[in-house]
Amino acid sequence: MHQIIALLLMLTVSTLAHASTLVHNIIGYTLDEGEVLHFVGLEFDDGRVTRLHTSAESLTTSTAQEKIDGKGASMLPGLIDAHGHLSSYGRSLSSVNLTASASESEALARLVEFAAAHKTEPWLLGRGWNQVLWEKRSFPTRESLDRLATQLSDRRPIALNRIDGHAVWVNSVALRLAGIDTDGITPDPAGGKIIRDARGRATGLLIDNAMDLVMAEIPPITDETMATYQLTAMQKLASFGLTSIQDAGISAQELRALQTLRRNNRMPIRVYAMLDMLDPDNLDYLHLGPLMDPAHRLVVRSVKIVADGALGSRGAALFADYADQPGYRGLLLLTEERLLADLSRAMIAGYQVNIHAIGDRANALVLDYMAVAINQTESRKLRHRIEHAQILRREDIPRFARDGILASMQPIHATSDKNMVADRLGEARLPGNYAWKTLVTSGAMLAGGSDFPVESPNPFFGLHAAVTRQSQDNQPVGGWMPEEKLSRHEALSLFTEGAAYAAHQEHRLGRLLPGYEADFILVRDDYFKVPAEDIWKNRVLATYVAGKRVFEGDAPLGAP
Repeated sequence: MHQIIALLLMLTVSTLAHASTLVHNIIGYTLDEGEVLHFVGLEFDDGRVTRLHTSAESLTTSTAQEKIDGKGASMLPGLIDAHGHLSSYGRSLSSVNLTASASESEALARLVEFAAAHKTEPWLLGRGWNQVLWEKRSFPTRESLDRLATQLSDRRPIALNRIDGHAVWVNSVALRLAGIDTDGITPDPAGGKIIRDARGRATGLLIDNAMDLVMAEIPPITDETMATYQLTAMQKLASFGLTSIQDAGISAQELRALQTLRRNNRMPIRVYAMLDMLDPDNLDYLHLGPLMDPAHRLVVRSVKIVADGALGSRGAALFADYADQPGYRGLLLLTEERLLADLSRAMIAGYQVNIHAIGDRANALVLDYMAVAINQTESRKLRHRIEHAQILRREDIPRFARDGILASMQPIHATSDKNMVADRLGEARLPGNYAWKTLVTSGAMLAGGSDFPVESPNPFFGLHAAVTRQSQDNQPVGGWMPEEKLSRHEALSLFTEGAAYAAHQEHRLGRLLPGYEADFILVRDDYFKVPAEDIWKNRVLATYVAGKRVFEGDAPLGAP
Protein backbone atom coordinates (compact mmCIF):
# COMPACT_ATOMS: atom_id res chain seq x y z
CA MET A 1 0.00 0.00 0.00
CA HIS A 2 2.80 2.39 0.95
CA GLN A 3 4.53 1.57 -2.34
CA ILE A 4 1.36 2.46 -4.32
CA ILE A 5 0.97 5.76 -2.46
CA ALA A 6 4.65 6.56 -3.05
CA LEU A 7 4.25 5.78 -6.76
CA LEU A 8 1.18 8.02 -7.03
CA LEU A 9 3.06 10.84 -5.29
CA MET A 10 5.96 10.43 -7.70
CA LEU A 11 3.60 10.59 -10.67
CA THR A 12 1.90 13.68 -9.26
CA VAL A 13 5.21 15.46 -8.71
CA SER A 14 6.37 14.49 -12.20
CA THR A 15 3.14 15.83 -13.72
CA LEU A 16 3.49 19.11 -11.85
CA ALA A 17 7.14 19.45 -12.83
CA HIS A 18 6.36 18.92 -16.49
CA ALA A 19 2.82 20.27 -16.83
CA SER A 20 1.97 20.47 -20.51
CA THR A 21 1.04 23.85 -21.92
CA LEU A 22 -1.32 24.78 -24.76
CA VAL A 23 -0.99 28.00 -26.74
CA HIS A 24 -4.32 28.68 -28.44
CA ASN A 25 -6.20 31.47 -30.23
CA ILE A 26 -3.32 31.87 -32.67
CA ILE A 27 -2.60 31.84 -36.39
CA GLY A 28 0.30 29.42 -36.46
CA TYR A 29 2.81 28.64 -39.21
CA THR A 30 5.81 26.39 -39.48
CA LEU A 31 7.87 25.00 -42.30
CA ASP A 32 8.56 21.32 -42.85
CA GLU A 33 11.13 20.71 -45.59
CA GLY A 34 9.98 23.91 -47.28
CA GLU A 35 6.27 23.13 -47.00
CA VAL A 36 4.14 25.63 -45.05
CA LEU A 37 2.00 24.05 -42.33
CA HIS A 38 -0.83 25.98 -40.67
CA PHE A 39 -2.12 25.32 -37.15
CA VAL A 40 -4.35 26.97 -34.53
CA GLY A 41 -2.81 25.59 -31.37
CA LEU A 42 0.51 24.25 -30.11
CA GLU A 43 1.26 22.13 -27.07
CA PHE A 44 4.62 21.75 -25.39
CA ASP A 45 5.94 19.90 -22.37
CA ASP A 46 9.35 20.06 -20.71
CA GLY A 47 10.56 22.52 -23.33
CA ARG A 48 9.61 20.41 -26.38
CA VAL A 49 6.69 20.60 -28.80
CA THR A 50 4.33 17.67 -28.23
CA ARG A 51 1.38 18.40 -30.51
CA LEU A 52 0.07 20.73 -33.20
CA HIS A 53 -3.66 21.39 -33.40
CA THR A 54 -4.82 22.08 -36.94
CA SER A 55 -8.51 22.71 -36.15
CA ALA A 56 -10.75 24.16 -33.49
CA GLU A 57 -12.18 20.68 -32.99
CA SER A 58 -8.73 19.32 -32.23
CA LEU A 59 -8.29 21.94 -29.53
CA THR A 60 -11.21 20.50 -27.57
CA THR A 61 -9.29 17.25 -27.10
CA SER A 62 -6.33 18.92 -25.40
CA THR A 63 -5.57 17.82 -21.85
CA ALA A 64 -2.94 20.52 -21.22
CA GLN A 65 -2.81 21.73 -17.62
CA GLU A 66 -1.64 25.25 -18.56
CA LYS A 67 -3.10 27.46 -21.27
CA ILE A 68 -1.79 30.59 -22.98
CA ASP A 69 -4.28 32.75 -24.85
CA GLY A 70 -2.49 34.09 -27.92
CA LYS A 71 -5.23 36.71 -28.42
CA GLY A 72 -5.26 36.23 -32.18
CA ALA A 73 -1.52 36.74 -32.66
CA SER A 74 0.48 34.93 -35.31
CA MET A 75 2.95 32.26 -34.22
CA LEU A 76 6.17 31.50 -36.08
CA PRO A 77 9.14 29.31 -35.20
CA GLY A 78 11.75 31.19 -33.23
CA LEU A 79 13.88 33.01 -35.77
CA ILE A 80 17.58 32.22 -36.13
CA ASP A 81 20.24 34.70 -37.20
CA ALA A 82 22.98 32.73 -38.97
CA HIS A 83 25.58 35.51 -38.82
CA GLY A 84 25.94 38.11 -36.09
CA HIS A 85 28.46 39.35 -33.55
CA LEU A 86 27.07 39.05 -30.04
CA SER A 87 29.75 40.76 -27.98
CA SER A 88 30.19 43.57 -30.51
CA TYR A 89 26.45 44.16 -30.46
CA GLY A 90 26.41 44.27 -26.67
CA ARG A 91 29.36 46.64 -26.69
CA SER A 92 27.71 48.82 -29.33
CA LEU A 93 24.77 49.29 -27.00
CA SER A 94 27.27 50.89 -24.60
CA SER A 95 29.10 53.11 -27.12
CA VAL A 96 28.16 55.96 -29.43
CA ASN A 97 25.77 54.78 -32.13
CA LEU A 98 26.52 56.38 -35.49
CA THR A 99 24.18 54.18 -37.52
CA ALA A 100 22.10 56.08 -40.09
CA SER A 101 23.85 59.38 -39.34
CA ALA A 102 22.98 61.49 -42.38
CA SER A 103 26.22 63.49 -42.43
CA GLU A 104 29.64 63.71 -40.87
CA SER A 105 28.45 66.65 -38.79
CA GLU A 106 25.58 64.56 -37.40
CA ALA A 107 28.03 61.80 -36.51
CA LEU A 108 30.20 64.35 -34.70
CA ALA A 109 27.18 65.77 -32.86
CA ARG A 110 26.33 62.30 -31.57
CA LEU A 111 29.94 61.90 -30.45
CA VAL A 112 29.78 65.19 -28.51
CA GLU A 113 26.63 64.07 -26.70
CA PHE A 114 28.15 60.69 -25.87
CA ALA A 115 31.44 62.22 -24.66
CA ALA A 116 29.60 64.53 -22.28
CA ALA A 117 27.69 61.61 -20.75
CA HIS A 118 30.73 59.30 -20.46
CA LYS A 119 33.53 61.48 -19.09
CA THR A 120 35.30 58.67 -17.25
CA GLU A 121 35.76 56.38 -20.26
CA PRO A 122 39.45 56.23 -21.27
CA TRP A 123 38.58 56.01 -24.98
CA LEU A 124 35.64 57.33 -27.00
CA LEU A 125 34.40 54.36 -29.01
CA GLY A 126 31.58 53.99 -31.48
CA ARG A 127 30.46 52.37 -34.67
CA GLY A 128 27.97 52.62 -37.52
CA TRP A 129 29.05 55.56 -39.72
CA ASN A 130 28.64 55.12 -43.45
CA GLN A 131 30.05 57.78 -45.74
CA VAL A 132 27.88 56.51 -48.60
CA LEU A 133 24.91 58.13 -46.84
CA TRP A 134 26.65 61.50 -46.58
CA GLU A 135 26.30 64.25 -49.14
CA LYS A 136 29.95 64.23 -50.28
CA ARG A 137 30.19 60.42 -49.94
CA SER A 138 33.88 60.80 -49.03
CA PHE A 139 35.70 59.12 -46.17
CA PRO A 140 36.12 61.20 -42.99
CA THR A 141 39.54 62.16 -41.63
CA ARG A 142 41.19 62.73 -38.28
CA GLU A 143 41.05 66.52 -38.79
CA SER A 144 37.36 66.81 -37.89
CA LEU A 145 37.89 64.65 -34.80
CA ASP A 146 40.93 66.70 -33.81
CA ARG A 147 39.03 70.00 -34.18
CA LEU A 148 36.21 68.61 -32.06
CA ALA A 149 38.60 67.43 -29.34
CA THR A 150 40.19 70.89 -29.24
CA GLN A 151 36.79 72.57 -28.91
CA LEU A 152 35.83 70.22 -26.06
CA SER A 153 39.28 70.27 -24.43
CA ASP A 154 39.04 66.49 -24.54
CA ARG A 155 42.36 64.71 -25.09
CA ARG A 156 41.00 61.17 -25.21
CA PRO A 157 41.74 58.86 -28.15
CA ILE A 158 38.79 58.25 -30.48
CA ALA A 159 38.07 55.14 -32.55
CA LEU A 160 34.86 54.91 -34.58
CA ASN A 161 34.19 51.78 -36.62
CA ARG A 162 32.56 51.97 -40.02
CA ILE A 163 29.21 50.20 -40.28
CA ASP A 164 30.76 47.12 -41.93
CA GLY A 165 33.46 46.78 -39.27
CA HIS A 166 36.21 46.84 -41.91
CA ALA A 167 37.40 50.43 -41.40
CA VAL A 168 37.99 52.64 -38.39
CA TRP A 169 38.07 56.45 -38.18
CA VAL A 170 40.48 57.68 -35.51
CA ASN A 171 41.93 60.94 -34.22
CA SER A 172 45.59 61.94 -34.00
CA VAL A 173 45.83 60.84 -30.37
CA ALA A 174 44.87 57.29 -31.35
CA LEU A 175 47.33 57.34 -34.25
CA ARG A 176 50.16 58.39 -31.93
CA LEU A 177 49.30 55.69 -29.38
CA ALA A 178 49.44 53.13 -32.19
CA GLY A 179 52.81 54.43 -33.33
CA ILE A 180 51.51 55.28 -36.79
CA ASP A 181 53.96 57.68 -38.48
CA THR A 182 55.70 58.55 -35.22
CA ASP A 183 59.01 57.31 -36.67
CA GLY A 184 58.66 58.04 -40.36
CA ILE A 185 56.00 56.44 -42.49
CA THR A 186 54.47 53.32 -40.95
CA PRO A 187 54.18 50.56 -43.59
CA ASP A 188 50.82 49.03 -44.39
CA PRO A 189 50.45 45.71 -42.57
CA ALA A 190 49.70 42.64 -44.65
CA GLY A 191 45.99 42.61 -45.46
CA GLY A 192 45.49 46.21 -44.35
CA LYS A 193 45.84 49.77 -45.56
CA ILE A 194 46.62 53.07 -43.85
CA ILE A 195 44.83 55.69 -45.94
CA ARG A 196 47.09 58.68 -46.67
CA ASP A 197 46.64 62.15 -48.12
CA ALA A 198 48.53 63.63 -51.09
CA ARG A 199 51.46 64.46 -48.81
CA GLY A 200 51.71 60.91 -47.49
CA ARG A 201 50.27 61.63 -44.05
CA ALA A 202 47.90 59.19 -42.37
CA THR A 203 44.37 60.59 -42.70
CA GLY A 204 42.97 58.77 -39.69
CA LEU A 205 41.24 56.05 -41.73
CA LEU A 206 42.51 52.49 -41.30
CA ILE A 207 41.27 49.58 -43.42
CA ASP A 208 40.99 45.92 -42.33
CA ASN A 209 44.22 44.58 -40.74
CA ALA A 210 45.55 48.13 -40.29
CA MET A 211 42.77 48.59 -37.73
CA ASP A 212 44.61 46.22 -35.42
CA LEU A 213 47.36 48.79 -34.89
CA VAL A 214 44.90 51.01 -33.01
CA MET A 215 42.64 48.31 -31.56
CA ALA A 216 45.65 46.80 -29.77
CA GLU A 217 45.95 50.01 -27.74
CA ILE A 218 42.37 50.01 -26.42
CA PRO A 219 42.37 48.85 -22.78
CA PRO A 220 41.17 45.24 -22.49
CA ILE A 221 37.89 44.50 -20.79
CA THR A 222 37.39 41.90 -18.08
CA ASP A 223 35.61 38.58 -18.58
CA GLU A 224 32.83 39.86 -16.30
CA THR A 225 32.29 42.95 -18.45
CA MET A 226 32.31 40.80 -21.56
CA ALA A 227 29.61 38.57 -20.08
CA THR A 228 27.56 41.67 -19.26
CA TYR A 229 27.80 42.82 -22.88
CA GLN A 230 26.72 39.37 -24.07
CA LEU A 231 23.77 39.10 -21.70
CA THR A 232 22.57 42.60 -22.60
CA ALA A 233 22.82 41.71 -26.27
CA MET A 234 20.91 38.42 -25.88
CA GLN A 235 18.10 40.12 -24.01
CA LYS A 236 17.79 42.72 -26.75
CA LEU A 237 17.94 40.10 -29.51
CA ALA A 238 15.08 38.18 -27.89
CA SER A 239 12.93 41.30 -28.22
CA PHE A 240 13.34 41.05 -32.01
CA GLY A 241 12.08 37.45 -32.08
CA LEU A 242 15.49 35.78 -32.25
CA THR A 243 15.69 32.56 -30.25
CA SER A 244 19.08 31.50 -31.57
CA ILE A 245 22.07 33.24 -33.12
CA GLN A 246 25.26 32.07 -34.78
CA ASP A 247 28.16 34.16 -33.47
CA ALA A 248 30.51 34.77 -36.40
CA GLY A 249 33.96 34.77 -34.85
CA ILE A 250 34.54 34.76 -31.10
CA SER A 251 37.76 35.15 -29.14
CA ALA A 252 38.81 32.83 -26.34
CA GLN A 253 37.73 35.52 -23.87
CA GLU A 254 34.28 35.74 -25.44
CA LEU A 255 33.94 31.97 -25.17
CA ARG A 256 34.97 32.00 -21.51
CA ALA A 257 32.30 34.63 -20.81
CA LEU A 258 29.66 32.62 -22.67
CA GLN A 259 30.60 29.47 -20.77
CA THR A 260 30.16 31.35 -17.50
CA LEU A 261 26.70 32.49 -18.55
CA ARG A 262 25.84 28.93 -19.60
CA ARG A 263 27.01 27.41 -16.31
CA ASN A 264 24.89 29.94 -14.41
CA ASN A 265 21.87 29.29 -16.66
CA ARG A 266 21.83 32.93 -17.77
CA MET A 267 21.55 32.53 -21.53
CA PRO A 268 18.06 33.63 -22.57
CA ILE A 269 18.64 32.55 -26.19
CA ARG A 270 20.82 29.95 -27.92
CA VAL A 271 24.30 30.57 -29.32
CA TYR A 272 26.13 28.57 -31.97
CA ALA A 273 29.64 29.98 -31.89
CA MET A 274 32.46 30.12 -34.44
CA LEU A 275 36.00 30.29 -33.07
CA ASP A 276 37.99 33.20 -34.51
CA MET A 277 41.05 31.60 -36.10
CA LEU A 278 43.02 34.83 -35.68
CA ASP A 279 42.97 34.50 -31.89
CA PRO A 280 45.96 32.31 -30.91
CA ASP A 281 44.28 31.48 -27.60
CA ASN A 282 41.59 29.63 -29.54
CA LEU A 283 44.12 26.96 -30.54
CA ASP A 284 43.55 25.24 -27.21
CA TYR A 285 39.84 24.95 -27.96
CA LEU A 286 40.60 23.80 -31.49
CA HIS A 287 42.74 20.94 -30.15
CA LEU A 288 39.95 19.89 -27.78
CA GLY A 289 37.55 19.44 -30.66
CA PRO A 290 33.95 20.69 -30.93
CA LEU A 291 32.20 21.64 -27.69
CA MET A 292 28.71 20.22 -27.78
CA ASP A 293 25.69 20.92 -25.57
CA PRO A 294 22.85 18.35 -25.50
CA ALA A 295 20.43 21.19 -24.78
CA HIS A 296 21.77 23.20 -27.77
CA ARG A 297 22.10 26.29 -25.60
CA LEU A 298 25.83 26.87 -26.31
CA VAL A 299 27.47 24.89 -29.12
CA VAL A 300 30.99 25.46 -30.47
CA ARG A 301 31.65 23.32 -33.53
CA SER A 302 32.76 25.81 -36.18
CA VAL A 303 35.54 28.28 -36.91
CA LYS A 304 35.56 31.66 -38.62
CA ILE A 305 38.18 32.74 -41.15
CA VAL A 306 38.16 36.11 -42.95
CA ALA A 307 39.41 36.08 -46.55
CA ASP A 308 38.85 39.70 -47.62
CA GLY A 309 37.39 43.04 -46.56
CA ALA A 310 34.07 44.75 -47.32
CA LEU A 311 32.77 46.43 -50.46
CA GLY A 312 31.85 49.74 -48.81
CA SER A 313 35.42 50.35 -47.64
CA ARG A 314 36.82 48.94 -50.91
CA GLY A 315 38.41 46.05 -49.08
CA ALA A 316 36.53 43.26 -50.89
CA ALA A 317 38.92 41.38 -53.20
CA LEU A 318 37.86 41.71 -56.86
CA PHE A 319 39.09 40.24 -60.13
CA ALA A 320 38.84 43.62 -61.86
CA ASP A 321 39.51 47.16 -60.68
CA TYR A 322 37.02 49.04 -58.57
CA ALA A 323 34.99 51.14 -60.98
CA ASP A 324 35.41 54.17 -58.72
CA GLN A 325 39.11 53.57 -57.97
CA PRO A 326 40.98 52.42 -61.08
CA GLY A 327 44.08 50.38 -60.38
CA TYR A 328 42.80 49.04 -57.06
CA ARG A 329 41.22 45.62 -56.49
CA GLY A 330 40.77 45.29 -52.74
CA LEU A 331 42.51 43.14 -50.15
CA LEU A 332 43.09 39.50 -49.42
CA LEU A 333 43.64 39.39 -45.67
CA LEU A 334 45.52 36.09 -45.61
CA THR A 335 48.14 34.57 -47.86
CA GLU A 336 46.81 31.68 -49.89
CA GLU A 337 49.14 29.34 -47.98
CA ARG A 338 47.79 30.54 -44.61
CA LEU A 339 44.19 30.24 -45.85
CA LEU A 340 44.63 26.63 -46.95
CA ALA A 341 46.55 25.72 -43.80
CA ASP A 342 43.94 27.21 -41.46
CA LEU A 343 40.92 25.66 -43.12
CA SER A 344 42.59 22.24 -43.45
CA ARG A 345 43.66 22.25 -39.78
CA ALA A 346 40.14 23.11 -38.65
CA MET A 347 38.54 20.46 -40.85
CA ILE A 348 40.91 17.79 -39.54
CA ALA A 349 39.95 18.80 -35.97
CA GLY A 350 36.29 18.16 -36.85
CA TYR A 351 35.16 21.76 -37.13
CA GLN A 352 32.86 23.28 -39.68
CA VAL A 353 34.78 26.02 -41.51
CA ASN A 354 32.96 29.32 -42.18
CA ILE A 355 34.90 31.78 -44.33
CA HIS A 356 34.04 35.44 -44.87
CA ALA A 357 34.23 36.24 -48.59
CA ILE A 358 32.59 39.26 -50.24
CA GLY A 359 34.44 40.05 -53.46
CA ASP A 360 34.26 37.78 -56.52
CA ARG A 361 37.99 37.02 -56.36
CA ALA A 362 37.78 36.11 -52.66
CA ASN A 363 34.75 33.89 -53.25
CA ALA A 364 36.38 32.07 -56.17
CA LEU A 365 39.57 31.56 -54.19
CA VAL A 366 37.70 30.24 -51.14
CA LEU A 367 35.64 27.88 -53.30
CA ASP A 368 38.88 26.57 -54.84
CA TYR A 369 40.59 25.92 -51.53
CA MET A 370 37.50 24.60 -49.78
CA ALA A 371 36.97 22.03 -52.54
CA VAL A 372 40.58 20.86 -52.24
CA ALA A 373 40.51 20.68 -48.43
CA ILE A 374 37.09 18.97 -48.33
CA ASN A 375 38.38 16.22 -50.59
CA GLN A 376 41.61 15.85 -48.65
CA THR A 377 39.90 15.71 -45.25
CA GLU A 378 36.71 13.92 -46.41
CA SER A 379 34.72 16.48 -44.43
CA ARG A 380 31.83 17.38 -46.73
CA LYS A 381 29.44 16.24 -43.99
CA LEU A 382 30.59 19.13 -41.80
CA ARG A 383 28.66 21.58 -44.03
CA HIS A 384 31.35 24.19 -44.54
CA ARG A 385 30.09 27.68 -45.34
CA ILE A 386 30.95 30.90 -47.09
CA GLU A 387 29.80 33.86 -45.04
CA HIS A 388 28.29 36.68 -47.13
CA ALA A 389 28.98 35.28 -50.64
CA GLN A 390 27.92 38.69 -51.97
CA ILE A 391 29.75 39.24 -55.25
CA LEU A 392 29.88 36.08 -57.37
CA ARG A 393 30.80 35.29 -60.94
CA ARG A 394 28.01 33.39 -62.66
CA GLU A 395 30.31 30.42 -63.28
CA ASP A 396 31.06 30.08 -59.57
CA ILE A 397 27.45 29.82 -58.40
CA PRO A 398 26.93 26.10 -59.27
CA ARG A 399 30.01 25.20 -57.24
CA PHE A 400 28.21 25.71 -53.93
CA ALA A 401 25.78 22.83 -54.50
CA ARG A 402 28.38 20.71 -56.32
CA ASP A 403 30.88 20.83 -53.45
CA GLY A 404 28.37 20.91 -50.60
CA ILE A 405 29.32 24.43 -49.50
CA LEU A 406 26.57 26.51 -47.87
CA ALA A 407 25.96 30.18 -48.60
CA SER A 408 25.34 32.15 -45.40
CA MET A 409 23.88 35.44 -46.63
CA GLN A 410 22.38 38.60 -45.17
CA PRO A 411 19.42 39.90 -47.22
CA ILE A 412 19.45 43.30 -45.54
CA HIS A 413 22.94 43.93 -46.96
CA ALA A 414 21.50 44.06 -50.48
CA THR A 415 19.04 46.83 -49.72
CA SER A 416 21.64 48.73 -47.69
CA ASP A 417 24.29 48.38 -50.38
CA LYS A 418 22.24 48.79 -53.56
CA ASN A 419 23.08 52.47 -53.99
CA MET A 420 26.77 51.81 -53.53
CA VAL A 421 27.33 48.58 -55.46
CA ALA A 422 27.00 50.10 -58.93
CA ASP A 423 29.54 52.77 -57.97
CA ARG A 424 32.05 50.16 -56.82
CA LEU A 425 31.53 47.62 -59.62
CA GLY A 426 29.85 49.34 -62.54
CA GLU A 427 26.58 48.20 -64.11
CA ALA A 428 28.17 45.39 -66.17
CA ARG A 429 29.23 43.48 -63.07
CA LEU A 430 25.90 43.62 -61.21
CA PRO A 431 24.60 40.15 -62.26
CA GLY A 432 25.70 37.62 -59.66
CA ASN A 433 25.46 40.05 -56.75
CA TYR A 434 23.41 39.04 -53.69
CA ALA A 435 22.08 36.24 -55.91
CA TRP A 436 19.76 34.45 -53.50
CA LYS A 437 17.26 33.08 -56.01
CA THR A 438 19.95 31.94 -58.42
CA LEU A 439 21.71 30.10 -55.60
CA VAL A 440 18.48 28.46 -54.43
CA THR A 441 17.64 27.40 -57.98
CA SER A 442 21.13 25.95 -58.37
CA GLY A 443 20.48 23.63 -55.42
CA ALA A 444 22.67 25.42 -52.90
CA MET A 445 21.69 25.47 -49.23
CA LEU A 446 21.25 28.99 -47.85
CA ALA A 447 21.10 30.44 -44.36
CA GLY A 448 19.99 33.96 -43.46
CA GLY A 449 21.34 36.49 -41.00
CA SER A 450 21.89 40.20 -40.47
CA ASP A 451 25.58 40.63 -39.55
CA PHE A 452 24.51 42.65 -36.50
CA PRO A 453 25.68 45.18 -35.35
CA VAL A 454 26.64 46.05 -38.94
CA GLU A 455 22.89 45.97 -39.62
CA SER A 456 19.89 45.92 -37.31
CA PRO A 457 19.35 42.43 -35.88
CA ASN A 458 15.60 42.72 -36.53
CA PRO A 459 14.93 39.61 -38.67
CA PHE A 460 11.78 41.14 -40.17
CA PHE A 461 14.02 43.67 -41.90
CA GLY A 462 15.85 40.75 -43.51
CA LEU A 463 12.62 38.96 -44.43
CA HIS A 464 11.32 42.13 -46.06
CA ALA A 465 14.54 42.63 -48.02
CA ALA A 466 14.54 39.00 -49.21
CA VAL A 467 10.95 39.18 -50.46
CA THR A 468 10.94 42.68 -51.98
CA ARG A 469 14.59 43.58 -52.76
CA GLN A 470 13.55 47.05 -51.62
CA SER A 471 14.57 49.40 -48.84
CA GLN A 472 11.93 50.34 -46.30
CA ASP A 473 10.85 53.34 -48.39
CA ASN A 474 9.79 50.90 -51.15
CA GLN A 475 12.69 51.78 -53.41
CA PRO A 476 13.47 51.00 -56.10
CA VAL A 477 10.02 50.36 -57.59
CA GLY A 478 9.75 46.66 -58.34
CA GLY A 479 12.90 45.85 -56.39
CA TRP A 480 16.65 45.96 -57.02
CA MET A 481 17.54 43.17 -59.46
CA PRO A 482 14.06 41.72 -58.84
CA GLU A 483 14.89 38.40 -60.49
CA GLU A 484 16.67 37.52 -57.23
CA LYS A 485 13.60 37.96 -55.00
CA LEU A 486 12.58 35.04 -52.80
CA SER A 487 9.06 33.84 -52.05
CA ARG A 488 7.80 34.33 -48.51
CA HIS A 489 8.33 30.72 -47.55
CA GLU A 490 11.83 30.71 -49.10
CA ALA A 491 12.70 33.83 -47.13
CA LEU A 492 11.32 32.38 -43.89
CA SER A 493 13.37 29.24 -44.50
CA LEU A 494 16.57 31.32 -44.45
CA PHE A 495 15.88 32.31 -40.84
CA THR A 496 14.46 28.96 -39.66
CA GLU A 497 15.14 25.65 -41.42
CA GLY A 498 18.07 26.93 -43.45
CA ALA A 499 19.84 28.52 -40.51
CA ALA A 500 19.23 25.43 -38.36
CA TYR A 501 20.65 23.17 -41.09
CA ALA A 502 23.71 25.43 -41.36
CA ALA A 503 24.38 24.71 -37.66
CA HIS A 504 23.61 20.95 -37.77
CA GLN A 505 20.51 21.62 -35.68
CA GLU A 506 17.74 20.93 -38.18
CA HIS A 507 16.39 18.05 -36.08
CA ARG A 508 15.92 20.23 -32.99
CA LEU A 509 15.51 23.84 -34.12
CA GLY A 510 13.90 25.81 -36.91
CA ARG A 511 10.54 24.00 -37.00
CA LEU A 512 7.51 23.70 -34.75
CA LEU A 513 6.88 19.97 -34.94
CA PRO A 514 6.56 17.29 -32.24
CA GLY A 515 9.98 16.60 -30.73
CA TYR A 516 11.42 19.99 -31.64
CA GLU A 517 12.39 22.62 -29.10
CA ALA A 518 9.49 24.87 -28.10
CA ASP A 519 11.20 27.95 -29.51
CA PHE A 520 8.49 30.21 -30.92
CA ILE A 521 7.42 33.81 -31.24
CA LEU A 522 4.04 35.52 -31.20
CA VAL A 523 3.87 38.49 -33.54
CA ARG A 524 1.34 41.18 -34.36
CA ASP A 525 1.01 40.70 -38.14
CA ASP A 526 0.35 37.61 -40.22
CA TYR A 527 3.63 37.19 -42.09
CA PHE A 528 2.01 35.35 -44.99
CA LYS A 529 -0.86 37.83 -45.48
CA VAL A 530 0.47 41.29 -44.63
CA PRO A 531 1.39 43.35 -47.73
CA ALA A 532 4.97 42.60 -48.72
CA GLU A 533 6.05 46.21 -48.27
CA ASP A 534 4.91 46.04 -44.62
CA ILE A 535 6.77 42.87 -43.58
CA TRP A 536 9.47 44.94 -41.88
CA LYS A 537 6.90 46.68 -39.67
CA ASN A 538 5.93 43.52 -37.78
CA ARG A 539 6.26 43.60 -34.00
CA VAL A 540 7.13 40.80 -31.62
CA LEU A 541 4.65 40.33 -28.78
CA ALA A 542 6.42 37.48 -27.00
CA THR A 543 9.44 35.22 -27.45
CA TYR A 544 9.75 31.72 -25.98
CA VAL A 545 12.86 29.53 -25.78
CA ALA A 546 12.40 25.89 -24.70
CA GLY A 547 8.89 26.82 -23.61
CA LYS A 548 10.07 29.63 -21.34
CA ARG A 549 9.05 33.19 -22.06
CA VAL A 550 12.20 35.31 -22.45
CA PHE A 551 10.56 38.45 -23.80
CA GLU A 552 7.12 40.00 -23.55
CA GLY A 553 6.12 43.18 -25.36
CA ASP A 554 3.82 45.96 -24.28
CA ALA A 555 0.62 43.95 -24.87
CA PRO A 556 0.66 41.13 -22.26
CA LEU A 557 -0.65 37.74 -23.28
CA GLY A 558 -2.60 35.37 -21.07
CA ALA A 559 0.21 33.09 -19.90
CA PRO A 560 1.81 31.13 -17.12
